[in-house]
Amino acid sequence: MTTVRAATLGVLRQCGVDRVFGNPGSTEIPFLADLPDDLTFVLGLHEGSVVGMATGYALATGVPAVVNLHTTAGLGNAVGALATARVSRAPLVVLVGQQDRRHLAEEPFLAGRLDQLAGPYPVWLDQPVRAQDVPAAVRRAWHEAAAHRGPAIVVVPMDDWTVEVDPGLGLAAPVTVRPAGYAPGPAVDEVAGLLDAATSPVLVVGAGADDRASWDALVDLVDRIGAPVWQEAFGARAGFPQDHPRFAGHLPANRTRLRSVLAGHDLALVVGTAAFRQYVYESGPLLPDGLAVVVVSADPDELHRSRAALAVRADPATFCAALAGRVAPRDRPVLPRRAAPVAEPPPGGGEPMRATQVFAALAERLPADVVLVEETPSSRPDLQRLLPARAPRGFVSAAMGGLGFGLPAAAGLRLGDPSRPVVAVLGDGSSLYAIQGLWSAARYACGVLYVVLSNGRYAVMDQLTERFGGTPPWPAFEEVDVHGLARSFGCPSRRIRTHAELVAVLDEVVPTLADRTEPLLLDVPVSSVRHAKT
Repeated sequence: MTTVRAATLGVLRQCGVDRVFGNPGSTEIPFLADLPDDLTFVLGLHEGSVVGMATGYALATGVPAVVNLHTTAGLGNAVGALATARVSRAPLVVLVGQQDRRHLAEEPFLAGRLDQLAGPYPVWLDQPVRAQDVPAAVRRAWHEAAAHRGPAIVVVPMDDWTVEVDPGLGLAAPVTVRPAGYAPGPAVDEVAGLLDAATSPVLVVGAGADDRASWDALVDLVDRIGAPVWQEAFGARAGFPQDHPRFAGHLPANRTRLRSVLAGHDLALVVGTAAFRQYVYESGPLLPDGLAVVVVSADPDELHRSRAALAVRADPATFCAALAGRVAPRDRPVLPRRAAPVAEPPPGGGEPMRATQVFAALAERLPADVVLVEETPSSRPDLQRLLPARAPRGFVSAAMGGLGFGLPAAAGLRLGDPSRPVVAVLGDGSSLYAIQGLWSAARYACGVLYVVLSNGRYAVMDQLTERFGGTPPWPAFEEVDVHGLARSFGCPSRRIRTHAELVAVLDEVVPTLADRTEPLLLDVPVSSVRHAKT
C-alpha cells in the first residue's frame, strides 16, 4: 500500500516535474511538508505572481507547470492570472487545497466552494469523488493542460493526501497521450485551391503560430504567394517575423479600421488565432464585402468562434508547410519597405523623456533573440512599431488585458529558458499590480531587465475616459516610488533621471543580459503623451 501523496508525487515525476510554484496555505501543508528534494518549491508572495511566474515558465518550456493554490483565498486571488494563462495558451496543472473531507458538509473555516470560483477559465476542473482518485486526476490534468494549452485544476481535500491506496489498482488515466497526427490531408488541397483562385490573398497570424517551425513554414508560404502578413490585434505573442519585408503591421481592433485594412483582399488566411479579435464595439459589418476567410488553428475554441467560410483544425506548422508545397507560385511586388522609425532626439533641457525615446534606445541595443515582455498599455503601439519581434517568443504580452502579468511572467520566462535574455517593459501602474514578484525574481536569480515607464498615473485609462467625453475620477499616484519598492523586495534598482543616463546604463547592462543572474529594475520617468489610436 502507498499514500495518495506518494502516488501523486510519482505521477509528477513521471511527467518530468521538478518544481512547484506556490504560496503556502494551511490546507496544503499535508502535501507540501517535507517536499522531496527532487521537487523545488518556487515561492511567490501573492497568488497572482505565483500563476504569472508559472505561466512564463510554461511558455518558455512548452510543457505544463505545476501550481499549488490555497483554497478559496488562493484560487480567488489567482483567477485573473489564470484567465491570462488560458488566453496566453500556457499549460498549467493547478492543485487547489480544500478543507478536510470528513467535515466539509459542516462548512468549517476555510472550506471553499471552488468548482465555479475560476469561472470558465480552466480548461478542465475535477474534484475527485474519492481520495483514491486524486493521482489519476492529477495525471489527467497534465494531459488536459497540454492538449488544451491552459490551466487544469484539481481540488484536493487536505486529508486525502494521507489516505492509503493500492498501487495494484492502477490509475484511471493513461501514462502518455499523443496528439492526433494533424496530417494535413485533403484540407490542404482545398485551401490551396482557394489561395490559387484568389486575386489578392492576405495572411493574419496569431499567438498559436509562435514557434520556429510555424515561422519558417509561413515565410515559405508568403514568399511563394506574395501576400502581406498582419499580426492579430492584442496578440499575446508574435506569429511571424516582424522584420520580414512582407510584414504589414498589427491589425486594428475596431471594425471600421479593420474593414479599411482588409479592403481590396478577397481571401484572408488566418493562422494560429481566431478571426477577428476586437476591442471596443462598433456597429457595422466586421469585414469588407467580398472577403472570404479561412482559419487554421490547433485550438478548436478558436475555430468555433471565428467568422469564417472554412475552419481547419490542424497544427499550423505542419499545415502551412504542406500548403507552401501545393500552392502555385506567383510574382507579386514586395510591400513598400516600411518607413524606418524617425530618429528620436533626446529631450531638451528640463524636459521629461517620452516613451518613444526609451523604446528607440532599447531598439538600438537589444539583441535579435531577446524575449520582450510588454505591459505598457498607453504606449504599446509605439513599442510594437519600434521593437518588432525578430525571433519566436520574441514578444510576450498579457492577452487577457488584465494588469500584473508582465512582471512575474518575465521572471518565469527567464527561469524556464536561461539561454535567452529577457527584458520587460512595464508601465508603473502595471508594475504595481505584481510588484512583489520582484522578490521572487531576485530570490531565484532571474536575470531580467525591468524597464518601468513611470508617469504616476493610469495614462491609458485617462485617455479612454477623455475619448468618452468624461473626466477621470481617480487621482494620479506620482508619489509612488517604484525604485524604492524594488529595493525593498531585494531587487537591484536604478532611478534614471536623464536620457544620457539611460543610454549609459543600457550600454552597460544590455551586453550582460544573456548571462545575468540578478534582476535589475530601471525606474524611468516619462511624460504622459497621447499615442496613435488602437
